[in-house]
Amino acid sequence: MNNAKIWLVVSPTVGVPVFLGAVAVSAFAVHVGILTATPWMSDYLSGSAAVAPAETASVVLPQADTAKASYLPQGAQEVLVTLPDGTQTRAILQMPETLAALR
Repeated sequence: MNNAKIWLVVSPTVGVPVFLGAVAVSAFAVHVGILTATPWMSDYLSGSAAVAPAETASVVLPQADTAKASYLPQGAQEVLVTLPDGTQTRAILQMPETLAALR
C-alpha cells in the first residue's frame, strides 16, 4: 500500500470518518444538482401525469378522385415524416404484394 504512511500523520479514528463524510457530502451535492437541473423531476415527485410526446408522423390516405402531383400506386399511402431537426419529408408506403407485382 503506497499511502500507508498517511495514518502516521492522521489517526484512523479521525481520517476514516472524515473521508466517508466527504464522500457522502459530495454524493448528496451531485444528487441535489441533478434534481434541481431536471425540469420534469418536480412534476414526477408531485405525481403529475407524464406528457405524451408530440406525434412525429401523420398518414395521408390517397384520394381516388383528386389529382396528385406525384404518382401513388394503387394501395399506397403517403406519410409526412417530421425529423428531429424540424425538417419534413414525404414517404410513400406500399404493401408487399404491390411491390411484388411491380417486379
